[in-house]
Amino acid sequence: MEVFGGMGEIISAFFGNDAWMLGDAIRQNQTAGWSLGLLVTILGGALLATIYRLVPFIERYLEPTVMVVSYLAIGYIIFEGVLERFYFDGQKPWSTTLPPFLFLIMTWVGCSYNVKLRTHLAFSEFRTAMPRTGQIACLVLDAVLWIVFAWIVIVTTTQDTIAAAANFRFMAGTDNVMQWWFLASVPLAFLALSARVQENLVKDLKNFREGNTLIEQAVIGGDA
Repeated sequence: MEVFGGMGEIISAFFGNDAWMLGDAIRQNQTAGWSLGLLVTILGGALLATIYRLVPFIERYLEPTVMVVSYLAIGYIIFEGVLERFYFDGQKPWSTTLPPFLFLIMTWVGCSYNVKLRTHLAFSEFRTAMPRTGQIACLVLDAVLWIVFAWIVIVTTTQDTIAAAANFRFMAGTDNVMQWWFLASVPLAFLALSARVQENLVKDLKNFREGNTLIEQAVIGGDA
């Protein structure tokens, strides 16, 4: 009951729209915070997976669009900064601080996308030599480890995001751009990763029941 009470306090603080109160509620209810984080990781991922299934356009283009836009923005900012520095004797003060945050977004959204494509630690050559029971056991283990990993990242980075919001951390070189706007992309990206993991697990269990091929060769940069 104490855990549920702590979860209620955290949820109440969240809807109170006060980062300091939210951070304080999480610090005072660590066990409840981790329990709530696990529920968000699993149920939030399942909800996003449902949205993917109902809206194929989002499922196909959300992550690639975020990655490409982030990459192009990084390239443009750096290119413009170099021109301003060497040809106009100056550059925007945020031109060296914004690209790392955009790279953060591109990297973790890309992680989710490559989980979808199964190009992260697939060990396909080794697993194809295993019996079907061994293959499905490895795939289920993959799903469990990814969910645990996503859970840890979502909880810890959410805490850091809340701390940045509570302390009004501005991005260096700016007067009104908050760091938490960008830090929040990390737990959101791992929520998307949880959705991809659950999608893959459902496919794997279905293939196992129907006797279909379980392990396929993944190609980096390919498409699903």
